[in-house]
Amino acid sequence: MRGEVANLLTRQNLVRIRASALRQKVWFKVASRLERGIVDLTIRCVEKIQSPVLARIVSKIIRDLEQVLENDFLKTAEKVGHKIASSLCKIALSWGNTRASTWKHDVGFVRFLGVSTLNMQTQADGLIG
Repeated sequence: MRGEVANLLTRQNLVRIRASALRQKVWFKVASRLERGIVDLTIRCVEKIQSPVLARIVSKIIRDLEQVLENDFLKTAEKVGHKIASSLCKIALSWGNTRASTWKHDVGFVRFLGVSTLNMQTQADGLIG
């Protein structure tokens, strides 16, 4: 087992990933009943996965979940970022910046705004909650 994968295969990380998947409503959509059972039993019975067979199976389940979670995060970031970029374009255009109209079509800029906003919200939630 590689070191980076072995670090992910702990009870604490499995609980964190399962909670994220439940919160984002992908746990039941992405993982089959059998896969959910494997993860749930692993959380209940094992502190750190040592079996190469179990590690391979759980790693695949985690990869599938994280891929969907990352895609959902990017979609949300782009949605939030587009709203902010549109507002910024209007403001900049009213100030006379004629090139500002292209900002809302710049995917990198839109993603940057969205990810930055979502990260700030996450940090604020951590401070408050």
